[in-house]
Amino acid sequence: MQDDVQPDDWSAELEEVLLRIGHRFGRVDLRRRMRAYVHGLIGAVGRKNSWQLAEHAGHPTPAGLQHLLSRARWNPDEVRDDLQEYVAERLGDPAGVLIIDDTGFLKKGTVSAGVQRQYSGTAGRTENCQIGVFAAYASPRGRALVDRELYLPKSWMSDQDRCRAARIPEEREFATKGDLAKAMVKRALASPLPVAWVTADSAYGQEWRLRRMLEETGVGYVLAVLKSQHVHALGRIDFAIAQAPDDAWERHSCGNGAKGPRVYDWAAAQLPAIDDFDGDQPTHQRWVLARRSLARPDEIAYYLAYAPNGTAVAELVRIAGTRWAIEEAFQAAKNECGLDQYEVRRYPGWYRHITLAMLAHAFLAATASAAVEKGAAETVPALSHRSPWQKSGGSWQLAAHRRHTAGAPATR
Repeated sequence: MQDDVQPDDWSAELEEVLLRIGHRFGRVDLRRRMRAYVHGLIGAVGRKNSWQLAEHAGHPTPAGLQHLLSRARWNPDEVRDDLQEYVAERLGDPAGVLIIDDTGFLKKGTVSAGVQRQYSGTAGRTENCQIGVFAAYASPRGRALVDRELYLPKSWMSDQDRCRAARIPEEREFATKGDLAKAMVKRALASPLPVAWVTADSAYGQEWRLRRMLEETGVGYVLAVLKSQHVHALGRIDFAIAQAPDDAWERHSCGNGAKGPRVYDWAAAQLPAIDDFDGDQPTHQRWVLARRSLARPDEIAYYLAYAPNGTAVAELVRIAGTRWAIEEAFQAAKNECGLDQYEVRRYPGWYRHITLAMLAHAFLAATASAAVEKGAAETVPALSHRSPWQKSGGSWQLAAHRRHTAGAPATR
């Protein structure tokens, strides 16, 4: 990302960012330390821990920066709110997408807040790590991380002494990753961020409460689900997709990857219409969606979607592909802004470092976006014999099986 911008273009934009959050730090010395910390996060520092950041700032010891992260009086949630306002102004778009995912932070020992042996998608295996659940915002103008929560396992929340030592607030209760995701989505929808869609992988897509909340607020979603996901009146989603005729599959690119366009075969069908929540005619339609690998046709990913009437399949595919933007944001924030290079152990320190690293990453994303805009101004088992897939008006629809209508599980 830094290759897209020049140092001369940074100064005015960075000063605007630092002034935006400066009032959150009540004392002059704290504001100076915050500025030094953010400058170091975007600077040419080998490893962005407090020692090297202090050296970059010309401080004789890291004590001042460590105090900024540990004992100083400032609220990282207020800075997060400023960050969301900044991203809305610089990257906001009416078709913006909010993306939910988690990432792991490998750690040694047992003292760091929330650390334990747990599965990390980042490492692809079970490791001793912390897990952070994040929200990213993506639009045609760029992408940036906009919210974060530290996942605290039950082994931690059931040990009051351990929580007290890590300075975990007494009011913090156990929350699943899905609970944390739902809270972040609520905050984003209440923020200045213009959010038209939400997308996430199956760990969050299977959370029916999240889907229900989005439908009640009229926000579209394309959420991955497990192949065993039950769809109202149709049964398992993989069984329904298995009945799709050959011509229901269309080839689409869901965006560009490191090796070019991500091209798959996609099948999409509307589900039976539902009434709107206020009793009026429905303004949105539920869909099932499947993505099939070209090289390995037996590899199929499944999605549930909720979209405004008239939404094209290509648009659902685009939203599904947007999920990769958060992976790119993780990589950029870790490589360029030290998101994972902290050495704090307590709960407040994690939130403070992560929030400032997210701010640094958002600044780089906004600066890169401005540079691009400036340049542009001067890219299954056998089932029933009768398939429920029916074509009407140029689009595919799924008809409910009569034998499933009574006592069928809801779309959860």
